[in-house]
Amino acid sequence: MKLHPVPPDALSPEIFRLFQKRTPLLTAGDQERCNTMTIGWGQLGTLWNKPICTVYVRPERFTYQFMEANPAYTLSVIPKEHQDALTLCGTKSGRDMDKIKECGLTLAYTASGTPYFAEAELVLVCRKLYAQNLEIAGVIDRKTISPFYGAHGNWHRTYTGEVVEILQAEETKD
Repeated sequence: MKLHPVPPDALSPEIFRLFQKRTPLLTAGDQERCNTMTIGWGQLGTLWNKPICTVYVRPERFTYQFMEANPAYTLSVIPKEHQDALTLCGTKSGRDMDKIKECGLTLAYTASGTPYFAEAELVLVCRKLYAQNLEIAGVIDRKTISPFYGAHGNWHRTYTGEVVEILQAEETKD
């Protein structure tokens, strides 16, 4: 597949079901070192008159250090034929193995050096605008969170990024 830039308003409303139906790869780092993980929580929308993508990462995840240290991150929506790669990236830690090498996907980089996967159907390139830890004090309906957080919290960190580039696979003619 060849990826090409598209404007945000060219995307289908189905994009907003991305986190429900697909598990994109969140990738952060640079050309020297990076890590990726599957994510199932996130939002797409508008904030401060910018198209944004918000993702959530727990501090104990290896990807967390890359999210903290770098100004940008990407979401790569990988075709279903690469399910084995998604499973590996969602179940193994980059601390224990080079899962990017092992998953068989091809790293590519934006002009600014942010990593993504060349096999993706869709890539959102996001520049970090805001980061904050989720806290119990902000939760209005505590029953909502009980399946996700134990007695000790283990809270996610929220990263909101401006979608500065969108790459979408070109349709191929058979």
